[in-house]
Amino acid sequence: MTSRQSHRKDEHVSLAKKFHSDVSQAGFQALRLLPNALPESDFTNVSLKTTFGKLVLELPFYIEAMTGGSSFTKKLNQQLAHVAAETGLAMAVGSESVALKDPTLRDSFSIVRKVNPHGLIFANLSAGASLDECHAALELVQGDALELHLNAAQEAIMPEGDRSFHWAEHLQANVAASPVPVILKEVGFGMTQETMLTLRSLGVQYLNLGGHGGTNFAQIENFRRPQKDFAYLSDWGLTTVESLYEAHAVPDMYIAAAGGITNPLEIVKALYLGADAVGVAGTLLTYLIDHDVNATIELVREWITGLRTIFALLGVHSIAELRQRPAVLSSELLTYLQQRNLS
Repeated sequence: MTSRQSHRKDEHVSLAKKFHSDVSQAGFQALRLLPNALPESDFTNVSLKTTFGKLVLELPFYIEAMTGGSSFTKKLNQQLAHVAAETGLAMAVGSESVALKDPTLRDSFSIVRKVNPHGLIFANLSAGASLDECHAALELVQGDALELHLNAAQEAIMPEGDRSFHWAEHLQANVAASPVPVILKEVGFGMTQETMLTLRSLGVQYLNLGGHGGTNFAQIENFRRPQKDFAYLSDWGLTTVESLYEAHAVPDMYIAAAGGITNPLEIVKALYLGADAVGVAGTLLTYLIDHDVNATIELVREWITGLRTIFALLGVHSIAELRQRPAVLSSELLTYLQQRNLS
C-alpha cells in the first residue's frame, strides 16, 4: 500500500508538470488595476511584509504544498527548502499521511526543516486526520502552522480515493486543540461563502481558498483512471478570483489565495482582493524541474523586484495602500458577483 502511495506522489508531480500552463486560468484577467502616471513613489519605501493571522511573512507569497513521500519528491522538498531559506519565503510541504504510515519516508519531509531551520514551514494532512496524526505531522517538520486540505473532488475522481467525506467533527477538534494556526485549504476547486461560514462555525480562522485555475487535480486524477471517464469535471469549481470575492462576505477570517499564480502581477491582484498571503505551487515546481535551484532562487528574486515595481507604479507603499487603488472588472465577473450578491 505504501509503495503505491509513494508512486502516486511521483505521478502527481509528473502530471502537474505535464499539464502546467504559463497562462493562468484563475480569473485574474478579469481584474485591471488602473495605472498611476504620477506615483510619487520609489522601490526603497515599499514594504512587502504581511501578517497572516499570527504568522508574520516578510514576503507576501510562499511556496505552496506540493511534494514529499518518495525518494524523488524528497529531493524536490530539499531543493524547495533551499530556495525558501535563501529567499525568505515560507513553505508548505505536501501531505504527510504517507510518512505517518511508513516511517522510512519521514525524511522526505523532515529534510525541509533540516535545510531551512529558521524559516516558516507549514505541515500538511487531510481534513479527516486525527489529533494524534496532526501532532505527528507538526512534529515531523517542526511546523509553524498546519494545513488541513479539503479535497473531496480529487478523492472522488482518484481511482483509489476515499468515497466518504465526513470531516467536520475532526476539523473542529483539531482546530481547538492545535498549538499552531490551522489553515483549511482547498486543493484547486475554490470555496463558496457558504462553505467558509460553515468552517467559521467550526472554529476555523485561517483559509487557503485554493481556487480553480492552476494545478488541476480533477484533470490529473482522471488521467490516472483507465477509462478517463471524468473529463466533464475538468472545469469543476470556483476560480481563485471568484473565491476571493466569496471571502468578502465572510468577515473575521485570515485568507490565503492559491491556484493559478504565475507571475508577480497576479500576486498583487490577489493581495488587492483581500488575500493576506499568496501560495505558489505549479509555477515554481515546473521551473525548478526545468532549471535548477539557483535559477529558481533567481526567479523568486525577480518576482520580489516585480512586486516592488508594481507597488511603485501604483504609487503605494504597503498592502493596505494597495487596496485603496481603483480597479475595473470584466462584465463576466460583474455578472458572477451580481448573481452571488457580492457586488
